[in-house]
Amino acid sequence: MSIDSIIALAVSNAVKNLYGVETPAENIVPQATRKEFEGNITVVVFPWVKAARKSPEAVGMEIGEWLQANEPAVEKFNVVKGFLNITVAPQFWNSVLGHIAGTTDFGLTAADESSPLVMVEYSSPNTNKPLHLGHVRNNLLGFSLAEILKACGNRVIKTNIVNDRGIHICKSMLAWKKWGEGATPESTGKKGDHLIGDFYVLFDKHYKAELKELEEKGMSKEEAEAASPLMKEAREMLVKWENKDPEIRSLWEMMNSWVYAGFDETYKRMGVNFDKIYYESETYLEGKEKVLEGLEAGKMYRKEDGSVWADLTGEGLDHKLLLRSDGTSVYMTQDIGTAKLRYRDYPIDKMIYVVGNEQNYHFQVLSILLDRLGFKWGKDLVHFSYGMVELPEGKMKSREGTVVDADDLMDDMVSTARSVSAELGKLDGLSPEEIDSISETVGLGALKYFLLKVDPRKNMTFNPKESIDFNGNTGPFIQYTYARICSVLRKAADEGMAIGDYSAVVPGEKEIALIQALADFPATVQAAGQTYSPALIANYVYDLVKSYNQFYHDCSILKETDSAVRSLRLELSRQTARVIKSGMNLLGINVPERM
Repeated sequence: MSIDSIIALAVSNAVKNLYGVETPAENIVPQATRKEFEGNITVVVFPWVKAARKSPEAVGMEIGEWLQANEPAVEKFNVVKGFLNITVAPQFWNSVLGHIAGTTDFGLTAADESSPLVMVEYSSPNTNKPLHLGHVRNNLLGFSLAEILKACGNRVIKTNIVNDRGIHICKSMLAWKKWGEGATPESTGKKGDHLIGDFYVLFDKHYKAELKELEEKGMSKEEAEAASPLMKEAREMLVKWENKDPEIRSLWEMMNSWVYAGFDETYKRMGVNFDKIYYESETYLEGKEKVLEGLEAGKMYRKEDGSVWADLTGEGLDHKLLLRSDGTSVYMTQDIGTAKLRYRDYPIDKMIYVVGNEQNYHFQVLSILLDRLGFKWGKDLVHFSYGMVELPEGKMKSREGTVVDADDLMDDMVSTARSVSAELGKLDGLSPEEIDSISETVGLGALKYFLLKVDPRKNMTFNPKESIDFNGNTGPFIQYTYARICSVLRKAADEGMAIGDYSAVVPGEKEIALIQALADFPATVQAAGQTYSPALIANYVYDLVKSYNQFYHDCSILKETDSAVRSLRLELSRQTARVIKSGMNLLGINVPERM
């Protein structure tokens, strides 16, 4: 049993004996004691105050005294208001370490056929531009969240919806048609997604020049936008696309195929994947059909110009456009269609959309509409709303070509990791292949960790220079510590130092702190899953690594002459490496055994 389970069972027995109250042990959730108080584990005693008819402090004292008298794992206790802080007997921590070592996939809960089926949507790129820094945060959060939810015992489907149609796609297509001169990824030597992104920027450049010319002729900005021949052509192209014009569809398929090949390269390098990819070109008609069903059922209404709307004033919102007067659909309609197909394909229990906080209103509306249209999970859909990521220089704009491409960012991170590692002498004596591998692992690890360690709901500034540091709360610091532990374990094996019996050893302060940190891993994983926060895992691993480094500094391992003490410390090292690797895997970050 884990230490939390032992304390929970003991508290359950205590309240039954003291107050005649039956409280199942599984309903008692011990927590790690806050650092400012003495103790290892804290139990909240408020649930039994009413039955005891005593103050919280008195209840805490009575339960603590009962535990001290009846549970060998409890050495002493103190009470702060309604919080019972328990200090675990030093010799008992060895059995905690033994439990960790003997538990397969420690901290991770396997799903079975009856486990909830959760679908996580992330990435959602447009096929008119390459993935950029904002997409990187989205992909890393989505992938990590999916892995954490799996580790919490859920069945998880990772899904992506590709925005492969719409006016923005037509802008790139029209620009290529007008000014592309037959350019292809092969003829230009560019990744397909980058090539198409160039044409999106080119369209905007010509469009702005056109607006300026019209405004100089005396038109207002709004009049110029309405009169723009270029935008009119793009809209006409969208209508032709929806009417399945062969020439437009052929151009669309060719250009999108270039983009998908580029996306696949980026996803692979980033280390994210999907179980199912949906395309808006396949879902928008389903959405139209569902909206028209709602119209027939009186859940939507049609205006005089033929457009279809939903009245959401009863929910404190406004009126929402679902079909334009020319019959073309909007994003909301497409999301309804995608939901219909997903619900048909999978018996979803929960749907989580990983989308930035600028779309909060959109998902508030989508939830209402899906519920209105009969999707059982509609009302409870989760919008995992995360903050924007900026660079020290400020915001990025796709249309102006000022975004930081994901590919360029990863290249820069790997290059920086190589130079920093070389300066510190960490690449000395390595082969070119080993240098390439370590630079890639450290560079991408630094990028991922920096973006994931921040509370996802907060806006953040990504600073590449800060992220690659072998000290402090960074990916490279954690990776380097993991490699150090692996080196210790290799040397021990080379010298024939097997892990033997350490049950009679009384662990010291640093050893106890490290064992407790390891014991906190399962609760941290569950908390990260409940709060949708990979940052909890990231910062837990960092704290674990700090605890190990303090232990490593104070406690001799390979030079320890007492074989039982050495065995305890080797086991501590082995389990720390194991938990670091598990935690970093949940973040999608590789940890190298050699650095």
